[in-house]
Amino acid sequence: MYDFEYHRAGSVDEAAERLGANSEAKLLAGGMTLLPTMKLRLAQPDVLVDLGGVEALRGVSGSDPVVIGATTTHAEVAASAEVGDHIPALAALAAGIGDAQVRNRGTIGGSLANSDPAADYPAAVLGLGATIGTNRRRIPAEQYFRGMFETALEADEIIVSVSFPKPARAGYAKFANPASRYAVVGVFVADTSEGLRVAVTGAGPCVFRVAEMEAALSRDFSPDALAGIEVPADELNEDLHASAEYRAHLIGVMARRAVAAARG
Repeated sequence: MYDFEYHRAGSVDEAAERLGANSEAKLLAGGMTLLPTMKLRLAQPDVLVDLGGVEALRGVSGSDPVVIGATTTHAEVAASAEVGDHIPALAALAAGIGDAQVRNRGTIGGSLANSDPAADYPAAVLGLGATIGTNRRRIPAEQYFRGMFETALEADEIIVSVSFPKPARAGYAKFANPASRYAVVGVFVADTSEGLRVAVTGAGPCVFRVAEMEAALSRDFSPDALAGIEVPADELNEDLHASAEYRAHLIGVMARRAVAAARG
């Protein structure tokens, strides 16, 4: 590690003021990404602004939409009665993130602010047509994700909450890396008031939808409806865990499993 200033914010306004005062400042929520990168000197912020003391950022409320505070942990999302009753697929997704240590420290806002291409939550946010609430505005899911580790957030903007519309039915399935539990490929399928939505994480630079699968499922909401639909591999991720071609294959497999999960 190295020297840096630490501030524990008491409110969102205080955190925003600290963040805006120094271009090298970083927000600290669960720290599941930031702290390891600091230890490796891949990130060297001059100032850390801890959101852990801002109670207004934590908790789950509502039924349609279900509103989740930014510093709510994955374990809290998974155990929430509101999430479990109204969007069980989201509760199941949260329960499958990382291991128990990660789930009890990592936060939904931190995950979305980082926008890791293999994170789980982006699939639910885009798949359900959620809205990201910040200290300044509300950002629809379609406008939020910009690319690998890139979002629509301004440098001094803070995620406050995420609002998830209640779907008629939804399911999530992922092929998880056996060590990290990150999604090699994850697919979230939702039957929403705005139609069928299929969102894929882990496969590309950031989460994306598959229009052909959505059209097929709108005619027949069954795993068989996806037979023969292929996502081109030429723009998918390729690394030591999986080739682009294998990820393309997994999209179809996970999509069919997600539909089966949604059907119960």
